[in-house]
Amino acid sequence: QVQLVESGGGLVQPGGSLRLSCAASGSFFGLYHMAWYRQAPGKQREVVARITSDGTTMHNELVKGRFTISRDNSKNTVYLQMNSLKPQDTAVYYCNAQHSTTALYYWGQGTQVTVSS
Repeated sequence: QVQLVESGGGLVQPGGSLRLSCAASGSFFGLYHMAWYRQAPGKQREVVARITSDGTTMHNELVKGRFTISRDNSKNTVYLQMNSLKPQDTAVYYCNAQHSTTALYYWGQGTQVTVSS
């Protein structure tokens, strides 16, 4: 069982930055592929960025060049650095962990990001 706790969301002006963190409990964090998803009101949840257990990253085209996913296995934490934020980035951001072998997955509770002047 893995528990995920996101933090770092909030209100920011367009062009600003935020860094989201997702701390994972449990063992063998390094065996999990980690990802950030987001869901805006009235829209489907979409993947924002993903980082595999071996550190390979993928970023949604909508955020490429602005957002960066990273992980620190010594801290059981995955990060999402968000720069040049736009109002359309406003959403609840969710952390996801998927075991690299069994494919079992877990979700965090989400953190609200609001980009507005």
